[in-house]
Amino acid sequence: MSTLHSTVEAVTERIRNKSKPTRDSYLARLDKLADRHPHRGALSCTNIAHAVAAVPADDKIVLHAETATNIGIVTSYNDMLSAHQPYHDYPDQIRRAARTVGATAQVAGGTPAMCDGVTQGQDGMELSLFSRDVIAMSTAVALSHNMFDATLCLGICDKIVPGLLMGALAFGHLPAIFVPAGPMTTGIPNKEKARTRQRYAEGKADRAELLASESASYHGPGTCTFYGTANSNQMLMEIMGLHLPGAAFVNPGTPLRQALTDAATHRAAAITAKGNEYTPVGRVIDEKAIVNGIAGLLATGGSTNHTLHLVAIARAAGIIINWDDFDDLSHAVPLLTHVYPSGQADVNQFHAAGGMALVIRELLDANLLHPDTLTVAGPGGLAQYTQEPFLDDERGIDWREGPRESLDLDIVAPVAKPFLADGGLRLMHGNLGRAVIKTSAVKPEHGVIEAPAKVFHSQSALKAAFEAGELDQDFVAVVAWQGPRANGMPELHQLTPVLGVLLDRGHKVALVTDGRMSGASGKVPAAIHVSPECLLGGPLAKVRDGDILRVNSTTGELDALVDADVWAARTSDVPDLSSNTENMGRELFSVFRQHVSSAETGAISMFASNATTAA
Repeated sequence: MSTLHSTVEAVTERIRNKSKPTRDSYLARLDKLADRHPHRGALSCTNIAHAVAAVPADDKIVLHAETATNIGIVTSYNDMLSAHQPYHDYPDQIRRAARTVGATAQVAGGTPAMCDGVTQGQDGMELSLFSRDVIAMSTAVALSHNMFDATLCLGICDKIVPGLLMGALAFGHLPAIFVPAGPMTTGIPNKEKARTRQRYAEGKADRAELLASESASYHGPGTCTFYGTANSNQMLMEIMGLHLPGAAFVNPGTPLRQALTDAATHRAAAITAKGNEYTPVGRVIDEKAIVNGIAGLLATGGSTNHTLHLVAIARAAGIIINWDDFDDLSHAVPLLTHVYPSGQADVNQFHAAGGMALVIRELLDANLLHPDTLTVAGPGGLAQYTQEPFLDDERGIDWREGPRESLDLDIVAPVAKPFLADGGLRLMHGNLGRAVIKTSAVKPEHGVIEAPAKVFHSQSALKAAFEAGELDQDFVAVVAWQGPRANGMPELHQLTPVLGVLLDRGHKVALVTDGRMSGASGKVPAAIHVSPECLLGGPLAKVRDGDILRVNSTTGELDALVDADVWAARTSDVPDLSSNTENMGRELFSVFRQHVSSAETGAISMFASNATTAA
């Protein structure tokens, strides 16, 4: 029998030990609820009458009998968000599929699904991170009717999947399967899109040219095709065993996509407490699954947002992790994919080159994943996820062995010859605090930046300085007061083209911020999520223009090279943050800003009494 990699084993054991009190408490609650099946038996006749009043007559007969499985659908459908627009027809399809196995299905509730691509650089972006916790709570509201034996979660993008999973884990005694809709078909090359953005930033392209480029990239139903947070979510749901194998990256509207949705419905009905394959989501998401998720994130160069979201997901299951766990695993897990922004391929090309089945096979063969995890696919452990789905004329959907070798070595590499020997994610620490940096797209010559600081309190202020010609030099951009409590920790995507232009001009440039950059963290070294944030007394607030900063992603140094006595004597002047609290609904989220925990503890507002507020 193969031996698990020593680092994977050690990190898992460390997580298990530090999580024991909270995990034991969580599992005790799960077991208590699991003993109450069938749940509808606890409802009064009036309760049930309300719950089934509007269902079709045949379904009403089944639900009145209180013996068959009833599946709760939690959907984040809206038709503004391209990734979620395909969910419009899913509830009807799921209901039909459920009836074929003697089950019923109801839409238990809906969750918000905002698009960060629409709100980037806008005031609404300051609600984005907090929307994750709203989604978790709305998922719990949907399931609180206690009518369901299993859950199907319809969600794909940024905060939506983590929020759905956190909500589902509050009902950890129920099985939960995540049902994706898939990525949109390939548009213009990502390199061409990025080039137009930089030309626009330099004033060499007008708005019409930029809009034409963006529309050629984001052009139809489905997830955006670059490897940002949305597609990192899909990778995580697969490698942590909450998808059916191979479900992540099948395009919307295809026969295989529809067959996978039917199969997910059938599987949900099969793994309830009524049968012999009971698979509660709170048991699927355990310490091993979390470590597998981190390993998958590192191997694929996934979104830095998951240094927040995975921490929050784990906490919802009573599991405690921090950035040390990511950092230690990053030294053991190699980078196996080159998907934009780490490379030029998109997720459709990644899927065609071998996709998740190949990545999981490579990591399993290298003993970098726990193989013996509980998954929604059945008793075969994670090895089932080296298979890929296909359509058979006679049997319908079936699974076969996925590729054993990469079909494009420029996109998916073997563990023996990875793109990087490490996972391209580093913990940064020093007198500026703790942060993370994504290095998978950063050229080696930019691994160490030592330059004067230029301090800004918003990304718009930095853009204005660039447009005024004030930034043609070596510098470290410090964008401060962007943490969860200050303004909701928005993503600072507008900085990517600007700083990229300066890097291409030959300047040494880096970014340090207590805000986020997301899956779009690219070629500019960016130490992000600095904790503690400025508003919680974080030392980043003490940086002044001209201070020499060292951003060394090789050693993890994040320091202001200022005399220790001078540094200790400095205080931080809190800017006027009142403009962050009004309009675009921000006034409704004051309680989130007041109680949210630090970035390293997941930026959680719901468990504030139990979460550490400083790193």
